[in-house]
Amino acid sequence: QVQLAESGGGSVQPGGSLRLSCEWSGALSSRFVMGWFRQAPGKEREGLAAIGRDDITSYADSVKDRFTISQDNTKKTLYLQMNNLKPEDTAMYYCAAVAHLRPDTAIPALGVLRPPIGYSGQGTQVTVSS
Repeated sequence: QVQLAESGGGSVQPGGSLRLSCEWSGALSSRFVMGWFRQAPGKEREGLAAIGRDDITSYADSVKDRFTISQDNTKKTLYLQMNNLKPEDTAMYYCAAVAHLRPDTAIPALGVLRPPIGYSGQGTQVTVSS
């Protein structure tokens, strides 16, 4: 059974940085793309970034040039480096794995698809406030 567990959230001032981690367990075939999405109270789920097994990445316009997604498959860990954080980045952040051909087409599916073609973690809270 696939399980994902996020960590690294917290409170930070505007302009600050955080690095989120997501450890997964279980078997994920090479057809799965890993990614991050977030959801703030009263707002829709927003796909942020995705990465394929070949390390090709894709980002939503709202976080491009500020967030960087990476992975270490030997450690079964996904990362999201977040720089220049803004108050509007405040949300619960989730990692996800979805069966998709490419990272760019996977972003809208993050947090939407369910097993066995999609998995999500429980989330970690990020709060950006002065």
